[in-house]
Amino acid sequence: MVTPASPTTMPAARKPLPLLLLSLSLPALLLVLSLVFLLSHTTFSLLICPLLPRLSSTRNATSGASRTGTSLGVSMDETLQAFHASMPTTPSRRNATSSSSSTSIIAVSVDKTLQEAFHAFAAAPPPPLPSWPPAAPASKSSSRKKASAKRNKSLLKLLFRKTPQTRRFAARADELFAAPCTDRFFMTWLSPLAQFGRRELLVLESLFRWHRGGCLLVASDIMDSAGGRNKLRPFLERGFRLAVASPDFAYLLNGTPAEAWLGAVQRGGVSLGSVPLGQNLSNLLRLALLYRYGGIYLDADVVVLRPLSDLRNAIGAQVVDEATGDWRRLNNAVMVFDRAHPLLHEFIAEFAAAFDGSKWGHNGPYLVSRVAARLRHRSPDLAFTVLPPRAFYPVHWSKIGGLFVAPKDRKDKRWVKAKVENIKGESFGIHLWNRESSRLEMEEGSVIGTLISDSCLFCNSSMFVKQG
Repeated sequence: MVTPASPTTMPAARKPLPLLLLSLSLPALLLVLSLVFLLSHTTFSLLICPLLPRLSSTRNATSGASRTGTSLGVSMDETLQAFHASMPTTPSRRNATSSSSSTSIIAVSVDKTLQEAFHAFAAAPPPPLPSWPPAAPASKSSSRKKASAKRNKSLLKLLFRKTPQTRRFAARADELFAAPCTDRFFMTWLSPLAQFGRRELLVLESLFRWHRGGCLLVASDIMDSAGGRNKLRPFLERGFRLAVASPDFAYLLNGTPAEAWLGAVQRGGVSLGSVPLGQNLSNLLRLALLYRYGGIYLDADVVVLRPLSDLRNAIGAQVVDEATGDWRRLNNAVMVFDRAHPLLHEFIAEFAAAFDGSKWGHNGPYLVSRVAARLRHRSPDLAFTVLPPRAFYPVHWSKIGGLFVAPKDRKDKRWVKAKVENIKGESFGIHLWNRESSRLEMEEGSVIGTLISDSCLFCNSSMFVKQG
């Protein structure tokens, strides 16, 4: 007979010991692993990460640099691109190109030298924008246009009002032209008095240098003052035939197609727009002066280089078609016409019928271009001459700045000499494009400086900005 095992002899009581040890060691193991993970992650973040490439930022920076270079190239005017093509390439533009092309190498090879060069470029300022200001937000542009329109209304009241000076306009003109003049010249000045400075006075010198017996009438309410006459004192004291008179628009436009337009403007029936009113009225005033008196109109930024006495019923082209030689655009900075010439009548009619005060040039250079193009084949009896660009516009407006700079070495001096000889040999005058060059100083020895030195009356060293 088998005796059953007693409960005290069973080994079940020893089994809980390993389980107890395992349960105690597991939390400690997890704690150790956590500490190891934290330490390794911190070490990786502090020591390893800075050595690795930041792919997203490099892609963004590269695409940004590429987009910037592309937008600059597309937005830049073709004529300015041609001008800048002759200038040395700027370091920033070269860096931008090389950085954009090497981005993929940085991302793949993680080359440390290229990485440093890329980040240095990314931290540097962007390439310079074009010289003209970028388009303003619509709200700011609208505000400026409203402010300009308000100024135009205020200026209108000043220019069209009847004053003792305007009532004497006709008498002053008749007095100036009573004695025979070899040539009749006209200018307008509707800008502030302070802006009639040294450059404008040098233009007057060049005019009288080549036309000692000429008469000049400056139509300007601003210059018809003590301050204006003081500026012109050197000419008046030397006996040059020069007069300033506040324009009488009603008198000058009487009997012209713009007479009704003037009445509508005075009644508030014409929108004056946002382009400065003085600019638009100057375009009309020069036409009215030539239509009533006949003669030569000159802008105050056209330097005369030779006598204009042989010109008759002529206007200068600014742009020609290189393939055909036909003119594409005229300019109204210089015009020579007989009194009551039919083309002047058409110009004035176009001004009144198609006036737009918000488009620059619409009532000036583009106006004479539109009318002349429309009539040159349909009305051959108009009998006028279109002079080539070299007559008064031998240098494009985008390149005029280079003609104010003095030569730095022998190569520059040879270029200046050749340019001066070319202009003097082919041009009646040179338009200085004040809109682009008004802030430039004329340096002694420059192309412009040499041309003016050869055409000045009261020549002195104060004409030039001091160098060095």
